[in-house]
Amino acid sequence: MECAELNSKIASFEYTITEVATKVNISRPTAIMLQLQFTKDTLPDSVSNDFQNLNKFNEQQFTSLTEILFNFLLEPKEADRFLHQLSEFAGENGMSAGPLRNLMKSLLLLPHGSLKKNLTEDQVKEDLLTLGVSEDKADHFSQQWSLHYPVLSRLAVGQTLMVNQLVDMEWKFGVTVGTSELQKVGNTFLQLKLVIRKGNSTENVYMGNPWTTVPGLHTRGHGGTETIS
Repeated sequence: MECAELNSKIASFEYTITEVATKVNISRPTAIMLQLQFTKDTLPDSVSNDFQNLNKFNEQQFTSLTEILFNFLLEPKEADRFLHQLSEFAGENGMSAGPLRNLMKSLLLLPHGSLKKNLTEDQVKEDLLTLGVSEDKADHFSQQWSLHYPVLSRLAVGQTLMVNQLVDMEWKFGVTVGTSELQKVGNTFLQLKLVIRKGNSTENVYMGNPWTTVPGLHTRGHGGTETIS
């Protein structure tokens, strides 16, 4: 009887704790893991908030910010000009320069990561939407990414070759004949494979450009990519 009575009290105690927790809305903290393509790291809340804060800018402001950002990516040595343009933008729009710089620092993570992983326009847009950026702003940014990617890719290759020794290079040129990503025929692509020497070992670096279009280049096939040599 004593054992049965003890079990009854334990059950009653557990029910009471559950009832109290429900009434005061106590819940376990949950970690939301965003499925991003430009990075596998968990982004700090401050970075995620910066991306969502992009929605506070109107169309003209966001267009100007995007232009400032890509100008800096295309000419990374012009850091002073970049900071000056941000200060001017902040002053013209009644903002503090400090928070704006932090926001742009967070935003720069996206093109840097996307460049390393050779993300397409659609993939960049998907990541922006996942981060809470509105559809129109995600559209504009991803279109600018597609526009500037060829130059940014060449700059990245040049920087890689300056730091490391190029051992070998292979390239593949072809045309898509229908993929789930592009859903249209006739888009050409260029892929580079660089073999870089790092100390006593080598590393393969892949660079891709799926947006270049060469007029008059056509092939036939069903669902896939046909390489033209």
